Amino acid sequence: MAVIPVPDTHVSVTISELLKRSDELTTVSDTSRLDTEVLLCHILGKNRTFLYTWPEQLLSTSQQHQFQALFSRRLKGEPIAHLTGTREFWSLSLNVSSATLIPRPDTELLVEIALGLSLAKQAAVLDLGTGTGAIALALASEKPHWNICAVDAVAEAVALADENRQQFGFDHVRVFQSDWFSELSGQTFDLIISNPPYISASDDHLQQGDVRFEPCSALVADKSGFADLCTIVSCAGLHLNPGGWLILEHGYEQGDEVRQMMSLAGFSGIATHADLAGLERATIGHKT
Repeated sequence: MAVIPVPDTHVSVTISELLKRSDELTTVSDTSRLDTEVLLCHILGKNRTFLYTWPEQLLSTSQQHQFQALFSRRLKGEPIAHLTGTREFWSLSLNVSSATLIPRPDTELLVEIALGLSLAKQAAVLDLGTGTGAIALALASEKPHWNICAVDAVAEAVALADENRQQFGFDHVRVFQSDWFSELSGQTFDLIISNPPYISASDDHLQQGDVRFEPCSALVADKSGFADLCTIVSCAGLHLNPGGWLILEHGYEQGDEVRQMMSLAGFSGIATHADLAGLERATIGHKT
């Protein structure tokens, strides 16, 4: 009796065909096309130029399964950075996880401000609440002679930041656990920089987009979002050398309050800088 072969039901899919599926993501993402490109690049191990140079290339069965699994998770709103395990910040590809805040382009503003300061060649710098290590490592990539401390209260974040530090070989960066200044007794710095939690627990944005998948401890602060900002401003003076600087990221409606806090704490030369959208995002003050 002849054996009738079972037909192969697998249908090969091209890069071009999968890129067209980006329309499915429009309900969960403002960058649906880019999200689809990033997922394909991650699976194929190629850059975005490759996608448009070889649009008719077929994906293997394994690659199609990987794409569908990640695409389905993105449809549920899970951040692209969590799906790929990486996020670029200041041209550095950083490992990310659900234990930390995903680095955002607006935070690069803090790095720009810091690099514009006239600090000593071997300046001592502190990054408070480092998360992935984004700010500290961006500064380290530009200033190989700076002595940089990066601290976080969350052990998983410290491990991740140090993993990122090691991949770039930045030996002039130290990463360790500290609840703000708790493990820094007697230590002083020429610059303290931080992107602390500054969102109010009642903010509706916490139920939207990527932040739903990020740790509340990295986003939310008591006292309508001002508690951690207040802690840092009130304690920073004890840990700044004369002439040292404090740079803080904050909410776009918090600039007035942060400037007042810095003024009351004795800082001078206080100025607020706008982010990519033209909104107040970072404030700097000078210890006299």
